[in-house]
Amino acid sequence: MSTDFPDGLPGHLQTIHTKPLFVMHLNVRPLQMIGETPGGFRRVGVVPGGRFSGARLAGEVLEGGSDWQSVRHDGSTALDVRLVLKTDDGALIGMNYRGVRQGPAEVIARLEKGEPVDPAAYYFRIAPLFETAAPHYAWLNKIVAVGTGHRLPEGPVYSVFELL
Repeated sequence: MSTDFPDGLPGHLQTIHTKPLFVMHLNVRPLQMIGETPGGFRRVGVVPGGRFSGARLAGEVLEGGSDWQSVRHDGSTALDVRLVLKTDDGALIGMNYRGVRQGPAEVIARLEKGEPVDPAAYYFRIAPLFETAAPHYAWLNKIVAVGTGHRLPEGPVYSVFELL
């Protein structure tokens, strides 16, 4: 059997397993264009709200989050997002993630215009971390998550998974 890993590497170090965490829909206001900076073209999306839902937690995304984007010279977009989630039972959870969105120039141009695009036509991934003081959700403080995204005209939708 051919593998990209060195011989003798334990099986649990050769694969990654995940468990669904939630699906999150964000609303994003029109982007605020800061302009060309040393790190790329900077723009900010203010998040007035949204919703997340999964088997272990569900609730709303509170107003006040932001998505600091840098459109890089290679055409990819780097994301730096901070949000506050409020669960249906009233717990507050800080969520921050970095991510990358990239794809063929014509696909990204259609996304930027708000046109419908097949999510399989481009790459959109995030790596969330969480913080909470709520005892019921303290397990979130100790996990790393990954997500795959799709950009809709009103904002992104993410499928988020706990890395096991």
